[in-house]
Amino acid sequence: MPEVKIVVTHKVGLHARPAAIFVKAANKFAADIQVTKDDRTINAKSILSVLTLGVNQGSEITIHAEGEDAEAALQELVALVKDDFGEK
Repeated sequence: MPEVKIVVTHKVGLHARPAAIFVKAANKFAADIQVTKDDRTINAKSILSVLTLGVNQGSEITIHAEGEDAEAALQELVALVKDDFGEK
């Protein structure tokens, strides 16, 4: 299963608007996408799951993807995180 570790630098982390953008992007792909923070793994396509993960600025997350478009999904999600969800 391809995965990427990345530090979230957005000022509010992965909450509210950034979480909605992340989930919307994840849902464009057929791949099964999960996010892990510390020892907790959630479905990246569920807004409630993403919000309850507690990703703050400076948190390291691992994005996992499995399926036919897994690599494309990882590339887009990593680009979103690196671009502070369009706020850079």
